[in-house]
Amino acid sequence: MPTINFFQLVFIVVALAVGFVLLRPLLFGGRRIAAAAAYPKIQAGDAVLIDVREPDEWKSGVAAPAQLLPLSDLQGSRRRWAPFLAANKDKELILYCASGIRSGQAAIRLRKDGFKTANLGAFSRWRQAGLPTRSA
Repeated sequence: MPTINFFQLVFIVVALAVGFVLLRPLLFGGRRIAAAAAYPKIQAGDAVLIDVREPDEWKSGVAAPAQLLPLSDLQGSRRRWAPFLAANKDKELILYCASGIRSGQAAIRLRKDGFKTANLGAFSRWRQAGLPTRSA
């Protein structure tokens, strides 16, 4: 039976740690929601959709009903986020980004602040569901 040397053990530990850090938002970013399930909630006014990508990423298109609030502002001054959160404190916040990782990070932070959140994941899931998009 082969043995594991010190360098292999270190590599395995580092790989597991990096994997955990990268997957943590997906694993702990809160409830996941499908685009088709999110859309009726948004249309009914029970939820709001938030694109947490950065402004240069919005040029490729955004979900039509999405509020454009970058994660960097949520993690920073909250200049854009503060008035939005105050106006939507009783609604479910449904978040998306390019891959689902940043929206998971935002969901964690907002949940800690007492908001009800759901992670839609990637913007591509919205597009694949055939839901409306717009130019930013």
